[in-house]
Amino acid sequence: MMRRCAVLVLMLGWLVPLASLHADAPVAGTTAAPSAMVARITLDGPIGPAAAEYFDDAAQRAVADGAVAIMLQLDTPGGLSESMRQIIGRMLALPVPVMVYVAPGGARAASAGTYILYAGQIAAMAPATHLGAATPVSLGGATPLPLPVPKAEPAKAGSAAPPAPDEAGGSAESNKVLNDAIAYIRSLAQLRGRNAAWAEQAVRGAATLTASEAAQQHVIDFVASDVADLLAKADGRVVRVGERQLTLQLKGATVRDYAPGARTRFLGIITNPTIAYLLLLGGIFGLALEAMHPGAMLPGIVGAISLLVGLYALQLLPVNYAGLALMALGIGLLVAEAVNPTVGAFGVGGLVAFVIGSVMLMKTGVPGYAVNLGVIGGIAVGFAALLGTVVWLVFRARRAPPFGGEAAMVEETGRLLEPVTADGESWAMLHGERWRVRCAVELPAGAAVRVVSRQGLLLRVEPAAAVAAV
Repeated sequence: MMRRCAVLVLMLGWLVPLASLHADAPVAGTTAAPSAMVARITLDGPIGPAAAEYFDDAAQRAVADGAVAIMLQLDTPGGLSESMRQIIGRMLALPVPVMVYVAPGGARAASAGTYILYAGQIAAMAPATHLGAATPVSLGGATPLPLPVPKAEPAKAGSAAPPAPDEAGGSAESNKVLNDAIAYIRSLAQLRGRNAAWAEQAVRGAATLTASEAAQQHVIDFVASDVADLLAKADGRVVRVGERQLTLQLKGATVRDYAPGARTRFLGIITNPTIAYLLLLGGIFGLALEAMHPGAMLPGIVGAISLLVGLYALQLLPVNYAGLALMALGIGLLVAEAVNPTVGAFGVGGLVAFVIGSVMLMKTGVPGYAVNLGVIGGIAVGFAALLGTVVWLVFRARRAPPFGGEAAMVEETGRLLEPVTADGESWAMLHGERWRVRCAVELPAGAAVRVVSRQGLLLRVEPAAAVAAV
């Protein structure tokens, strides 16, 4: 009996450690939970069609890869309203929160960037950054929409009341655009619980703030020195994603960069206003060269491709069609001057129309969305030099002696092949050809003669010596 008890105790002593060992071991077929992943999308430069497409594509890939949050690192001078609204619309529709981070130091979220910053569930800025100046600009010119002006004083008794000025001191159309922008940024501020009064001031009065000032005025959530600091300060915050509340769990999260794809990079290149402008010109002149030299093939193929790509880029950009029409008129007049040279009237008019149209083409006042004036000036100088050369060649050709026809035969000299009697006819060699000639005096064969006039195939000549004597 004692022996059985000893064996039982010994068996229990072995089984207890084995049970605890199996309890601590992972179950077969399971793996440890991976750390959270935060997707980083970087918008650096003007907000345009390429930036909107890049954000949309990268955000979709990040959600598909299981990102728990998206960090939108922002550094922009502003951009196009339509592209900005596309980015914000995608941000609001995403199933994961978006942390907008203005970085690195020296970066800015100006104009359209201020709206995007307000739209993020988390808004943060690095030290030495700033935001604001969100007043919309008119897409028809470089002048920003007018700022508010003091209201007029009430009219004195007995005097006619002056017309009430518009609320924003400008036209009704300007007021509509301004008020729409104010309502839009206020709605974003109310959605995220941020300073709506300053948001209106940024739009109406182009106000700006530094990073520390923005944190003090509750425009942003906090100032973060780097990405690690951003994740640490955002961890544990409760944000609203759609209709649900979500607590951010970002401790130990990894950051994965999502670079733009090849199509987005190509779109970013061709939607640069200067590149689109050069593509348009290259296409027009390539087709013009093909028309003037049929069968060359290469100018026509390259010109057609450049023109189509340039037109595709222009339809994505805020183009002023009056400027485009002036450019087309100018190029047409320059081509007419080259094909049918005048004294320069077509060329000068074409050059003026081309330069004015180029300046008007995309002068929107939006940072980064205007054709470089240096490029326009260089092309205009090149056209002016070409026009001057054409005019110089025209005047030179008018002063040059004729090379063919009746006028070219006058004053030419040759030698008689046969003797000629007074007022008789004979044959002479001129320009390597036999011509029937008539002379008023008698001359022997081989005598030098000069052409005085031409009547059909008969040349009137006189002795060449007589010219020398005179």
